[in-house]
Amino acid sequence: MDKIQPVSSKTKSDSRGSTGMASLANKVAIITGSGQGIGQGIAERFARDGAKVVVDYIGDPSGAQATLKAIEAAGSQGVIVDADITKADDRQKLIEAAVSSFGTLDILVNNAGMEKKADFWEVAEEDYDKVMGINLKGPFFLTQLFVNKLRELKRKGNIINISSVHEDMVFPGFSTYCLSKGALRMFTRDLAVELGPLGITINNVAPGAIETPINKNLMANKAEMSALINNIPLGRMGSVNDVASLVSFLASDDAAYITGSTYVVDGGLLRNYHEQ
Repeated sequence: MDKIQPVSSKTKSDSRGSTGMASLANKVAIITGSGQGIGQGIAERFARDGAKVVVDYIGDPSGAQATLKAIEAAGSQGVIVDADITKADDRQKLIEAAVSSFGTLDILVNNAGMEKKADFWEVAEEDYDKVMGINLKGPFFLTQLFVNKLRELKRKGNIINISSVHEDMVFPGFSTYCLSKGALRMFTRDLAVELGPLGITINNVAPGAIETPINKNLMANKAEMSALINNIPLGRMGSVNDVASLVSFLASDDAAYITGSTYVVDGGLLRNYHEQ
């Protein structure tokens, strides 16, 4: 079965975003892991701001279909691709889907990620490889394909990596996750220097505690939630919109002189965190 679903035939009626500004008008974006959570929120915001979106997912397609529906409701266009970013052929499929569907490519958001809990002395090599594959190897080589396509098309572009406060903040029991996110921040810094002469910017967004499926177990535990909220100066978990609005800005021309930076979206958690 073909993994790429057809582009919506709906005509985009208005390229202006939610603020009335066409910040991403006619730009084409690939957003990995955009069938749920933060990725889904970014896709919806990009569509409201005028972008056409390649929606990446693996597994159950219902979330990706919901994302596409929201993109269409915003008056934009999208295409769904079932692509595992740890696989070379699937990474290539994402790039090809953008160009074949929309004629060009402008933005890559490396959002897909996972975590696997285990004490350090019990981490299985298989689990290490899986976390690093999704959180680091996939973004590394998808970004390489993206950059080479921009070079071929002679276009500038934007890359936004979705990291975590745990690139800095300890997270006992999640050593592989912290390692991958710390490496993603350094990846951002290095590429800012390498890609700057090509007119390609790259930035890093580090969310804190956000209301997404990855945190469903946490949100179901009243004691852990209470302790967490007490550590957040703003007194609440973040929403996907809190992250998506920043990502949209970084992908826009308004952020054209910003590269190599990390932006923390955590309600002050990183500055106030302490183990209970």
